[in-house]
Amino acid sequence: MQAQTELLEAVQVYFDSLYYCDTEKLNSAFHESSSLFDADEGKLIVEPIASFSDDVGGRTSPASKGQEREDEILLIDWLSPISAVVKIRLRAHRNVFVDYLNFVKGEDGWKIVAKIWHLERLVDGD
Repeated sequence: MQAQTELLEAVQVYFDSLYYCDTEKLNSAFHESSSLFDADEGKLIVEPIASFSDDVGGRTSPASKGQEREDEILLIDWLSPISAVVKIRLRAHRNVFVDYLNFVKGEDGWKIVAKIWHLERLVDGD
């Protein structure tokens, strides 16, 4: 039960980091060697966490625009007591993303070691 509570707290750090565009929180959520993957346009894109962090740091945060929070956990698949895949959905401005966050618990707690993301849809407005 403690592992699940800690994992949920780590997911919340991820949600908060994107809602507030807080790169300190973002970097604390990811393992320093992690990468992000996307193939929405038919071509595999691989982005290291440092590049993603720079991108997030340059964005206008949804919080600063007064956007209502829209983030949810869709699924947790436990591979072992110290590894899990978490499927989430979140909105950032007009973009609604679905992510698979691959977590491993090490000496620094739960960290995202890889992320696969997909732009699910665009929302009217903003």
